[in-house]
Amino acid sequence: MILPHPESDLSINIMVLGKDIIEYLKKKKTFVLIENLLEDFLKRGKKRTPDMFLNTISFLYSFGLIEQQGYKIKLNISNNTQQLSLL
Repeated sequence: MILPHPESDLSINIMVLGKDIIEYLKKKKTFVLIENLLEDFLKRGKKRTPDMFLNTISFLYSFGLIEQQGYKIKLNISNNTQQLSLL
């Protein structure tokens, strides 16, 4: 189990940020331009940065939760239905 530091801000934790991105992509159900996703990501909190966004996208991609096509990404539900049911 991953335990965050007691004094850390959970709103900028990579797993919480990843959940927000997954929820956004679940609503769209198609490929989304990364710039549009970045704009929405930054609007959701003053502490969020583009660097956090890229780290979170890399985190999700490494687990196979998103797929990329050009400058667009979408939620990869074909191989990850069991993983997504945990969210």
